[in-house]
Amino acid sequence: MTKRDYYEVLGVPRSANEADIKKAYRQLALQHHPDRNPGNKEAEENFKEASEAYEVLRDPEKRDLYDRYGHEGLRRTGFSGFAGFEDIFSSFGDIFEDFFGFGTGRRRSAGPQKGPDYRYDLTLSFLEAALGKEKEIEFERLQSCGNCNGSGAQAGTKKETCPACRGTGQTTHSQGFFTLRTTCSRCRGQGSFLPSPCKECRGTGRTKVPKKIPIKIPAGVDTGSRLKVSGEGGEGEKGGRPGDLYVILHVEPDSFFERHEDDIVCQIPISFPQAALGADFEVPSLNGNKKVSIPPGTQSGQVFTLRGQGIQHVNGFGKGDQHVQVIVKVPSTLSKRQKELLKEFASLEGKEG
Repeated sequence: MTKRDYYEVLGVPRSANEADIKKAYRQLALQHHPDRNPGNKEAEENFKEASEAYEVLRDPEKRDLYDRYGHEGLRRTGFSGFAGFEDIFSSFGDIFEDFFGFGTGRRRSAGPQKGPDYRYDLTLSFLEAALGKEKEIEFERLQSCGNCNGSGAQAGTKKETCPACRGTGQTTHSQGFFTLRTTCSRCRGQGSFLPSPCKECRGTGRTKVPKKIPIKIPAGVDTGSRLKVSGEGGEGEKGGRPGDLYVILHVEPDSFFERHEDDIVCQIPISFPQAALGADFEVPSLNGNKKVSIPPGTQSGQVFTLRGQGIQHVNGFGKGDQHVQVIVKVPSTLSKRQKELLKEFASLEGKEG
C-alpha cells in the first residue's frame, strides 16, 4: 500500500513550522480518536496515519530525511511507525491530556510498564560507515537506586496513603449535574506519597549509572541510519520490560571519497603525457588499491568505473560502483628542455596525421 505524503496527511504546507504541525495533528487526532469513534476502523486508520505523520514532521532529523528522500529514506533507517495505540498515547500523552482537560481518557496501567527508550548519537568516519565496524559506546542508564532498593523512601521510612485522595489517586469535582474525576495533584495519581524521600535518588527510586555496550555497525550505513538495541533503555516499572536504545548515526565526510547513494566518486590527477599516451596506475578503493587503465587521448574530467567497488547495500546484497574521474594537471613550472619539447610539439600539431 502506497503511503500518502505526510504534509498532505496533516494538511499543512512543507514550510509549516512546529506550532502549525502540532496544531494540525491535535485537530486530526481529536477528530479520529478511537475513544470518540468506537468500532470505526476508518477512524482508527486515520488516527494512526496522522500520528505517524506527526512523529516524523515534529522531529527535525526525521523531517529533514523525509524531505530529502521521502518514505524510502525513513524506511532505510528502520522507522516503521507505531505498533499500536498504546505507543501513540505513550509518546504524545501531553497532547491527549489537552484534549480532555482532565486526562487522556485512558488511565495509565497499574500493571507492568515498559521502561523509557533512549537515544544515542554516534559519529562514524566515512570508512567505518562504508565497511562496518564494531564499536563500544558508553551512556548513562536509569536503574533501581541501590540506596533505597528502588522504593524511593529513605531508610526506615515508607510510603503513606495520600490524605487528599485517600489512596484512590483521583479527586472529584462537581460542576452542575456532572461529577468530574481528575488525577490527584498531591500524589500525581499514585495514591500514596513519600514523607521522607531517598536523598540519593530524590524519591524517584532510580539513579543514573554509566554503562558500556558493544554496537555492531553494518556496512553501508549513512547519516540518519538508526540502530535499535533491544532492552538497553531504562528499566521498566512494576516488573515491566526495559526500554530500547536507539543509536542514531552521523557519518563524517571523507577527504578523498564522495558518496552518491551506494556509489562512490573520487578524482585522480594525471599528467598530460599520461592522458595523451595512455597509462596504467593504481587508485585507492575501499578494499585496497585497484588498477585502472586509461586509453591514449583521455580527456580531463573523463570517468572510469570500477564495478562492485562501492558501498555495500545495507538492506540487501551486492555493492555499488566506484567512479574514478581523471583530472589532467598542467605543470606550473617547466624546465628549459621541457619548454623546448613543448614548443616542438606545438609546431608539429596539424602537420602530422
